[in-house]
Amino acid sequence: MVADGKIYTPQSGSSTLIGITRDTVITIARDLGYEVIESIIPREMLYTVDEVFFTGTAAEITPVATVDRIKVGNGGKGEITDKIQKAFFEVVEGKNPKYNSWLTYIR
Repeated sequence: MVADGKIYTPQSGSSTLIGITRDTVITIARDLGYEVIESIIPREMLYTVDEVFFTGTAAEITPVATVDRIKVGNGGKGEITDKIQKAFFEVVEGKNPKYNSWLTYIR
């Protein structure tokens, strides 16, 4: 989730699935200059933040419009989510040479 320009994610000891996509998104976010804070996130906090997005192998980076039928931010993809999503796709599509060492090309 995004609040006041900072990105918050659950700690690795919580119910978060630790994996490549999560690590990739955290690295990209930090490289874009965002502070990423791993902490316990109370459910109520989701109701007042600016943006929420899912990450995962299938979800990639998916914006969340509502939580418990309560609109998150403007109810659409937020600015920071958009920037991270675009950067993520540049990486996985091999369009950002900075991260080419992360890719294995199959011919």
